[in-house]
Amino acid sequence: MNKQNVKLAIAPIGWTNDDMPELGSENTFQQTVSEMALAGFSGSEVGSKYPRDPAVLKPMLEIRGLEICNAWFSTFFANGEKAKTIDEFVNHMNFLHAMGARVIGCSEQSKSIQGTTLAVLEEKPIFSDEEWRLTAEGYNQLAQIAAEKGMRVCLHHHMGTAIQTSEEIDRFMALTDERVGLLYDTGHAYYSEGSQEKMLAVLEKYLPRIPHVHLKDVRDEVVAEVRAQKLSFLDGVKKGTFTVPGDGVIDFKPVFKLLDEYGYQGWMVVEAEQDPALANPFEYAVKARKYIRENTGI
Repeated sequence: MNKQNVKLAIAPIGWTNDDMPELGSENTFQQTVSEMALAGFSGSEVGSKYPRDPAVLKPMLEIRGLEICNAWFSTFFANGEKAKTIDEFVNHMNFLHAMGARVIGCSEQSKSIQGTTLAVLEEKPIFSDEEWRLTAEGYNQLAQIAAEKGMRVCLHHHMGTAIQTSEEIDRFMALTDERVGLLYDTGHAYYSEGSQEKMLAVLEKYLPRIPHVHLKDVRDEVVAEVRAQKLSFLDGVKKGTFTVPGDGVIDFKPVFKLLDEYGYQGWMVVEAEQDPALANPFEYAVKARKYIRENTGI
């Protein structure tokens, strides 16, 4: 892959899980970013322990050779919370812009069950036509606001939300303008669709609209357990649904090949939330970095 086009980042969720703060509560911000840098990454997404003042955060990252590439943002358009969502989005966008990021990864969280005890594979939400209309309208507006700052909004398709499956991604992409991007996540695509082939089909179909990529591996045996026991998304995470590239069932070589042949420009972010007590975050960061180096030359 072209080193000029692609940069590598890792998300802090492997150190401290913002959805379950008890996972990795002992890992400090300074330790997290130091270990990211030591493992060989040049970028990070933003976690709850990160200072939100760019004047404080920037020097702490620069001394370690790290940049901020994105930070999760929850939208609530289908719930009818448009004004509140846009107001909060502008603050979030301005913070990211000040940090030098050019992508804003958003997730439509109306009716989401990802943080609940509901069975993630059986009880995911489904939007009505009106909820779809509100969501698409909202994202088109966010994309317009972001474009004025030279930034790109992209939707993070996610387990337990109403935009999870291939069909739902298709509907979202058809309803939104070209400047609304897709945050492509290997782990969520594989988990939802259950096969490498379907996971790759999403990537291939939307390459021109993908400005940000999450590299996440999956353990099939844990997904089978989640299905059999009707477990929640977070219960699955604690049991190890996700892991870093090269440690699970996904073959990333065709992912890298598709991105490279298309001429993808942007960040590839290792985002693999596990229980840090069971999966040492630094060890897994090193493992991921080695795998990416061996398979991309980056």
